Amino acid sequence: MGLKWLARWLSYFTRLITGIEIHPGATIGQRFFIDHGMGVVIGETAEIGDDCTLYHGVTLGGTSWKAGKRHPTLFNNVVVGAGAKVLGPITLEEGVRIGSNAVVTKDVENNSTVVGVPGRVIHRHDETQQKRNAVAQKLGFDAYGATRDAPDPVATAINKMLDHIHVMDEKMETMCGALKQFGAEIDGTNLPDLGSCTISTSAENDGEDAEKIETN
Repeated sequence: MGLKWLARWLSYFTRLITGIEIHPGATIGQRFFIDHGMGVVIGETAEIGDDCTLYHGVTLGGTSWKAGKRHPTLFNNVVVGAGAKVLGPITLEEGVRIGSNAVVTKDVENNSTVVGVPGRVIHRHDETQQKRNAVAQKLGFDAYGATRDAPDPVATAINKMLDHIHVMDEKMETMCGALKQFGAEIDGTNLPDLGSCTISTSAENDGEDAEKIETN
């Protein structure tokens, strides 16, 4: 209809006002959110699904001038951290998390976390992680902030504990089932909610401890 110039003008005007450059040809889904959007660039053939989030400085760019698909495709529920660059006609499948300042040039499988230059997968939400999350929810502990995006010693220790608790829980259920067959009365009360689980590393709290555990 000869109105491409209008779309271009609106894109340019919006960039001047917000610092966000979105090519008129990009395809964007519902509930798309840009947080602190200065410096965000979204290329012409980029495709973004529903419930995706981009932070400031993110680039969904191309790696060539060839006609056709040149920019990334983001499935639903993808989060791209500040300063990250997602380049080329690659696919980030559903639930992918891209760490700040990462450079991603290859496809990423669903529910994976990618960091670094070049981007590498440090975590994949597999069956084991699903079991950990289920046990954490049962205990009233939210493991998302500690384990989903960053591998660290504390998170690893917590994961091992959750794995151990999961195995113990399964064995206890098996034992209770066997005892019920012999007529035993088993208390079916649910586990209590532990409330907020926090880990403190402050020196002030260390001084309040009456007992110390020494390790060699």
